[in-house]
This record gives sequence, structure tokens and C-alpha cells, in this order.
Amino acid sequence: MRTWFLVLACLLSSTLMAARPYDESADAKAGLQAALGAPDGLPVLVIFGANWCEDCRALARAMAVDPLAKQLAAAFHVVKIDVGNFNKNLDIVASYGNPIKKGIPAAALVSANGKLVYATHAGELADARRMSEAGISDFFRQLADKTASK
Repeated sequence: MRTWFLVLACLLSSTLMAARPYDESADAKAGLQAALGAPDGLPVLVIFGANWCEDCRALARAMAVDPLAKQLAAAFHVVKIDVGNFNKNLDIVASYGNPIKKGIPAAALVSANGKLVYATHAGELADARRMSEAGISDFFRQLADKTASK
């Protein structure tokens, strides 16, 4: 009985996290600076999105549940930044070349020293709810390859 309770609690926790993956009250600049200042030197993957966005929740769910996506995402410090209704944290968005222009979720890959390595400018993730797990994993694999080549 206790085991089932733990399994149910874990499933419920990951479901709730995917339902509201963006902390609307977070200090996005402080979170980003903390990730960029991490001593391990990992690159930072900035995911821009909002809790109202079904595609953003789908991407968060895949990142939390899909084993390959989780493994590939572990190569980065992941910072999720809430953009609200395209009216929050826009200064951060602009500093990475406005990757949300073609929709959210959007991403920017930043080296540990703060240089932009890659940003989604063509809405690559904006249809995440229709992407397969393999498609999302492929996206992360391509990001890992971009990091390795820098």
C-alpha cells in the first residue's frame, strides 16, 4: 500500500509540475545569473514560455518524463523563464535575439561564459504538443552537439 502511495505521489508531482512549469513570481534575472555563475561550467538552456501555453506544458512534461530528453537536458543548466502574455521578461528575451518571435516555447542556449550559442528563431518548439518524444529528444541532441562543437 505504501509503495502505491509513493508511486501515485510521484506521478501527481510530475503532472502538477508539467501543469505549471513556469514560476510566474520568480526573479528571472537572478535565476539566469545563478545558472551562468555555476562553478561546473555547464552551458545554460533558457526555455521561454508561459503556463497558459499548451505547447510549453507539453515540452515541460517531455523534459520531466521522457528518459532520453531528461538525459540530454542534464547536459545543461535549464532555466525556465515566464513570458506571461508576451509582456514579461522581454528584456531577457531581447538579449538573446527575440527567440519568442515565432511562438513559445522558445529556447536559447548560452555558453557558461554568457555567449549565445543558439536560439530558436523559426518556432522550432512552438508546436511541442505535436512533436513526438523522439522529436523533442532530437532537439536536445542537436543542442548538445552545438555545445560540443563550441
